Amino acid sequence: MNLRCALIFVLALLPTASFGQSSAGTLPSGTPLALAIDQHYPMRSGQPVRAHLIYPIYVDNRLVLPANTVVTGSVVDLRADRGRRLRASLGGDFTPFRTPEVRFTQIVLADGTAIPFSSAIASKGTQIYRAVAPPPARGGIVRQEFNAGLNAARSDLAAFISPGKGDRLLQFLYSQIPYHPQRIEKGTSWTIETSAPVDVPAQPATMAKAPVPSPHKPHFWEVQQPAPQPSTADSSAWIIEANLTDDLSSEESTKGQPIKAVVAEPIYNSDHTIAVPEGATLLGSVSRVQPARKFGRTGVLSFNFTQLAMPEKETQTVETRLTGADSAQDIALNSEGQAKSKPQDKIAIPLLLAVMASRPLDQDHPDHMTAHNATGGAAGLGLVGLVVGAAGGSPYAAAGIGYWGAARAFYSRWIARGQKISFAKDTRIVVETTPRRSAPIKPDTPSVH
Repeated sequence: MNLRCALIFVLALLPTASFGQSSAGTLPSGTPLALAIDQHYPMRSGQPVRAHLIYPIYVDNRLVLPANTVVTGSVVDLRADRGRRLRASLGGDFTPFRTPEVRFTQIVLADGTAIPFSSAIASKGTQIYRAVAPPPARGGIVRQEFNAGLNAARSDLAAFISPGKGDRLLQFLYSQIPYHPQRIEKGTSWTIETSAPVDVPAQPATMAKAPVPSPHKPHFWEVQQPAPQPSTADSSAWIIEANLTDDLSSEESTKGQPIKAVVAEPIYNSDHTIAVPEGATLLGSVSRVQPARKFGRTGVLSFNFTQLAMPEKETQTVETRLTGADSAQDIALNSEGQAKSKPQDKIAIPLLLAVMASRPLDQDHPDHMTAHNATGGAAGLGLVGLVVGAAGGSPYAAAGIGYWGAARAFYSRWIARGQKISFAKDTRIVVETTPRRSAPIKPDTPSVH
């Protein structure tokens, strides 16, 4: 009896022990690594940078590097960001903005083993937004427009209420100063490719338990996303994660342009055989593209995949729908997988700045003219405008500075060209596909799920 209990106990521990275990493998040259940093770093050359893998890396359908594996490097150069400098100087901010160029050189495993590797310099660091397609929209055009406005209001409110508001306020105050310090923002992400094969040893299973999230009551400003569903061959669809092999853009792509995406993580059947292997290729084309235009009209981009090519297997015809995608812009996907920019509040900011700009013209309270002039100047040129307005100059000059700021805000939201939609090479996308009807692939050796 005791032997039976012990055997049951050991068998019960086996799945737990295998969780987090990684196999030995060699990352091929050109393997994409999506990295993100977890803290702010000073904007200076030579600054050490510690990042982590956003997604796990599989080789031959085996987990080789789990998500959150540490990758280290350093800032090798600071490149002038002339476009941002020009835009900031129009608002009274003369900070010489720079973009860090980072070279990552080591992968640090869970046991502390450091594995050197080579890659190109990562220069276009940015925040990564995950867009998720919502369920099919309900209601008429009025209901849909109301929901779009509600989501825009939520985004505005989140800036003032959601966690990290103190740091955002500090950075806003910094932005009002003509010259202020810079930093590499927490959450900045880069996607790099290995330039040579990298040998990774096997790592033992980690027995640490995952933290149990505390119950969370959603707030008003949080847009609720549908929970992801697991993918198995027994379900009505697979959820496949893949990496794009080419750049896509609403400005440069054309309708009918062929596209490819490489499956990044294997899909398993219920009996742990492989249904869709890592390395399989999704083939498709751009189905709709529209460049960004004047008067705030944003670009539109949609694409779909119609074929699934697998090694040593006949290419299968599939139906797919884009359900998620990473992007450097805060975009939104509709229920059909079409990518657009998120709706912006085009009224609140210009109206607020216009009200501030009009304060110096208020002649009913002469005792407060200095404060009114300062308010008007601050609306146009930040701290510079505030000082000029408070210096006791003409109220018309202070109002003119304020209306300059209101005009810039109005132009950027109503007249300037809208936001383009783009997906860089190696962008992680999520597609929902119908399952194949052929026999599943049998792995040569046991794989880690």
